[in-house]
Amino acid sequence: MTIYSVFDPEFAEYGKVLTGYDTKELIDAMNNVAMPAEGVAYEPWIDSLEATGIFKELGDNAFGGMPIELGMCWGYNKALNCLEYHRNSEINIGATDFVLLLAKQEKIINGKLDTAEVVAFRAPAGAVVEVYATSLHYAPCMVSDEGFRVAVVLPRNTNTDFEKPADKDPEDKLLWARNKWLIAHPDSSEAAQGAYVGLEGANISI
Repeated sequence: MTIYSVFDPEFAEYGKVLTGYDTKELIDAMNNVAMPAEGVAYEPWIDSLEATGIFKELGDNAFGGMPIELGMCWGYNKALNCLEYHRNSEINIGATDFVLLLAKQEKIINGKLDTAEVVAFRAPAGAVVEVYATSLHYAPCMVSDEGFRVAVVLPRNTNTDFEKPADKDPEDKLLWARNKWLIAHPDSSEAAQGAYVGLEGANISI
């Protein structure tokens, strides 16, 4: 599949690149976190990352004073597996280059989404990439065998466990964690764990 850049005009409907932030201290902190032996690791917040100066700047500026979390998704991944969305933008900052597989929320029709709707975008290390709330996304894909490290900035407590309420709306079947709506491919481990299966077509791998 074609892999666009986050600086290409095709990215404009999915997100934007923020400017004015110094990411060096954050990247140094990210690189001090050991890689998993295999697969992908995720932590909603990591103390050493939140100790960097950019943490307050992102909360004050990019999130308009909202309480945020600064964690990381890192490891080894080349596949789509799932797509998720939140009620807000997500910011990604890579210590490595990485690829995002994205689709639009409005392409979910009757709880299903064709993976042919997925578009790939490569981001360079250090870029501050905002992914809009309406853009479906999931774990980044690596661009080398060394894996990827991507900081993830979201409102505080996003992606944490909570007691799921009784369904009120059909969308509620996608609710997987706090502020996290997930739609899984049948081949994914998340589907085996009981996540809602709604991705149809190939489980894209780059």
